[in-house]
Amino acid sequence: MNPEAFKIFNIPIYWYGVIITFAVIIGLFVTYINTKVSKGRVIFDDITDAFLYAFPLAIVGARLYYVIFEWENYNSFKDILDFRSGGLAIHGGLIGAAIGVLIYSKVKKKSLRQILDMADATVPGLILAQAIGRWGNFMNQEAHGDPVSLEFISKFPEFIQKGMNIGGVYYNPTFLYESIWNVIVFIILMYIFKRRQENREGLVLYSYMILYSVGRFFIEGLRTDSLMIFHLRQAQLISIAMILVGILLIYLTKKKNKSN
Repeated sequence: MNPEAFKIFNIPIYWYGVIITFAVIIGLFVTYINTKVSKGRVIFDDITDAFLYAFPLAIVGARLYYVIFEWENYNSFKDILDFRSGGLAIHGGLIGAAIGVLIYSKVKKKSLRQILDMADATVPGLILAQAIGRWGNFMNQEAHGDPVSLEFISKFPEFIQKGMNIGGVYYNPTFLYESIWNVIVFIILMYIFKRRQENREGLVLYSYMILYSVGRFFIEGLRTDSLMIFHLRQAQLISIAMILVGILLIYLTKKKNKSN
């Protein structure tokens, strides 16, 4: 498996970066469609403005988050900056994006209700982008599980078998499980978004927090390259927190609507 896609002026461009870029474009396209479905409640230009704040901080957050947990593997500042071939953590990206959106809301004087409306239109595209982005992990032969038998891996398409053959050993393609789960979540979130009632701002966002985290929690338990904190898989801890917060926010939203 060659992680390098091509070269520009003798500078290697990796499949990881190409796939992530494609994923972002697809995510924005889905968001554009959702703004049309919203019938004026969400303006795509507002989302692109927020994107300019959120995306750079998402990349910085995703990289810093990964580097902090893998600090012993970096020997120089140059190594830290070189993320073209991998080394981005989605939870760090979400934190960075949230900070960017917070800055945007203050600069543009957007209300919480407006921000939640924008988030509801955005997260279906986000989870689809995550599904596509996992194939960047495949090209890097990362985000996989334990070694598996030839009999087990033979149940997958041949190109998956070849990609998961690392040093003569076959590995469980957990990247694939998460990609498939994220596509399922995307379909569910699109359904929720289209049927969302007024005064339910944030419902799609909170559903994303719960559904993505449920899948991530179980799939993370199969991986061998998890980021650890106090000998615990940090992604599982964050997933539990996101599930609980998502459930609480849905409860508070429904309770608020009943009292109105």
